Amino acid sequence: MTSLMKTTFGEYIRLLRTENELTLTQLAAKLNLDSANLSKIENGKREFDEKRLPILAEIFKINLTELQNEYVTDQIGKHIYETNCTKQLLEVAEEKAEYRRTLNKTLQTQ
Repeated sequence: MTSLMKTTFGEYIRLLRTENELTLTQLAAKLNLDSANLSKIENGKREFDEKRLPILAEIFKINLTELQNEYVTDQIGKHIYETNCTKQLLEVAEEKAEYRRTLNKTLQTQ
């Protein structure tokens, strides 16, 4: 499974589930969710709880960092979509992120 796909995180979970031939009920039980909530997550009507990422990684034998990247990129993408963010704003945001990285390195070397 390639990481950083053009899917929502819910669609990504559904892909993993179907590739691994698990039913909604089976995966929901492994995640300690009811199947109605998992269905809502897969359909983008409910957020996946970030605290469950390690369990999801274990179930599907996926690298946790890759799974976290998939989750984070979906969260960022959703925020960009919801705020109707322009490319110029994204460039400024990236510059601010780079500034924070620089600040963090400076603080660590002090």
